[in-house]
Amino acid sequence: MMKEATPVTIQITKPEVEALINRRLETGSFKDAEDVILQALKSSEAETQGTDEKRSDAIDRLMTFGKTHGVSLGDKTIRELREEARP
Repeated sequence: MMKEATPVTIQITKPEVEALINRRLETGSFKDAEDVILQALKSSEAETQGTDEKRSDAIDRLMTFGKTHGVSLGDKTIRELREEARP
């Protein structure tokens, strides 16, 4: 059984944030400030998920390339190699 979320009151204290929200509201594309924030959060979440998927795909391609061409990192991780390469 899911626990019901407790309502939260959010106070916007930075004028620049309020101005951004108001500009979005002026476009007529949003019904209220809550809708502006919801859409921003959804967009941010989708962007993060896309980045994670791209990273996972890149790792899969590297592993496939290594197997196909007989390339091995030995016992090193990509992070260790990256650290070695830094000046």
